[in-house]
Amino acid sequence: MTDPRIRNIVIVGGGTAGWMAAAAFAKVLGPAYSIRLIESEEIGTVGVGEATVPHLKLFNNLLEIDEIEFIKHVQGTFKLGIQFNDWGRLGDSYIHGFGTIGHDVSLLPFHQFWIKARQQGFAADIGAYSLNTMAAPRGKFMPSATDVPESSPLANIAYAYHFDAGLYAKYLRGYAERRGVRRTEGKIAQTLLKPDDGFVEAVVLENGERVDGELFIDCSGFRGLLIEQALHTGYNDFTHWLPCDRAMVVPSEIVGPPTPYTRSSAQAAGWQWRIPLQNRIGNGHVYSSAYLSDDEAATTLLENLDGPALDDPRVLRFTTGMRKKFWNKNVVALGLASGFLEPLESTSIYMIQSGIARLLNLFPQRDFSEVVIDRYNAQARFEYERIRDFLILHYHATGRNDTEFWNQCRTMSIPAQLQDNVRLFRDSGRFFRDAEEMFALVSWVQVMIGQGIAPHSYHPIVDQMPEQDLRQFIDGVGKVVASCVESMPPHAAFIERYCTARAGS
Repeated sequence: MTDPRIRNIVIVGGGTAGWMAAAAFAKVLGPAYSIRLIESEEIGTVGVGEATVPHLKLFNNLLEIDEIEFIKHVQGTFKLGIQFNDWGRLGDSYIHGFGTIGHDVSLLPFHQFWIKARQQGFAADIGAYSLNTMAAPRGKFMPSATDVPESSPLANIAYAYHFDAGLYAKYLRGYAERRGVRRTEGKIAQTLLKPDDGFVEAVVLENGERVDGELFIDCSGFRGLLIEQALHTGYNDFTHWLPCDRAMVVPSEIVGPPTPYTRSSAQAAGWQWRIPLQNRIGNGHVYSSAYLSDDEAATTLLENLDGPALDDPRVLRFTTGMRKKFWNKNVVALGLASGFLEPLESTSIYMIQSGIARLLNLFPQRDFSEVVIDRYNAQARFEYERIRDFLILHYHATGRNDTEFWNQCRTMSIPAQLQDNVRLFRDSGRFFRDAEEMFALVSWVQVMIGQGIAPHSYHPIVDQMPEQDLRQFIDGVGKVVASCVESMPPHAAFIERYCTARAGS
């Protein structure tokens, strides 16, 4: 009887996506599978995905990677959240912090009690009740403590990383190759399709070598060498809602200790990021070419650096959106080959991780069941669309009318589900997470409030708590958070003590 299992996997393209896939496949599938990765050192990678979300810890844990060694190898720092400046209005600033806000009471989230207290004038900004949003601007960081009560905010600190994505790919390459992944240097000149079903049969390198495979993973970046150029899958364009189509990027010298948060500052026709590593600051200006020239974008970027630039700015062009199918025939696209959602909430590397996990959960046999493929595509489409809506919220929920760009964003039509979510939150501060979408209640609450969406009312059960008790509750949470933050060490000191980068990294 013929073995129904797939044994031969070919990954086209390296970079973060390719080597994350190779490492995960090598770890989970084991030596029974042939895993080959084809990449060319002549083809550069985008190299701007240097901020992450806490989910990456799960991926590294799957690979049994030691966190401290990982940080040392990738020039890493820690991230408690993202600071948003000038998004709601000029002069505004808030932090979308990871983790929790206060603690729930009577099955209601903390922010419901905060809404009433805020309306009655005895509550501080919502960020005062979150460990991450208080610790980040004060430059504090530590991992979760094991010597405190489980109820303490210090017992479960959510954090992510800033790192050099190129060094992460290099680190994972070593990991994967030690576990049997074969790397082939070369450019692909031709993709061969089977005449009967249109599946990819093999790729041919410029040197004439033919590489056959059963399952192909397209990690070729924006080009989509297999998913688009060979299979003509098609693309759903999100530019109507996410109008930025270019990014100007440049590294700069370190000035001061590294901040334990990413900074996102709105500009006249887009926004600028700042990502602190141990050896440099990563900077980028995301903008709409309909409202700003490349020269103007470069000038804005350079004028808003903390320190001297280490290189000349370079421009990246993109179209926000997603493939009409992420898995087409025997090709699965990961990373930029699958689509692009701008790095406003640091989701790019998460999307790679999620795609890998989804593929392993729905791993096919040689018959490539359409049922399995359809489920993969449906889940991936749902995830893209929900993250897309979360990003749109940042642009649309603004009071800015100082430029044509912001007027367009403020007045544009938005997807129906996002409109419903905003309407419900504005009514009574409620939000319901839809199935397994990435961003949870705490994220939506922080961004909606931070962008100026003030609930008119709150859940009626809140009124069951006497006002004096409510005052004590809100005040108590604030004091506990402030005390915990005070006890945390400086972020820079933690890195210096445990995680100083290796020489040559």
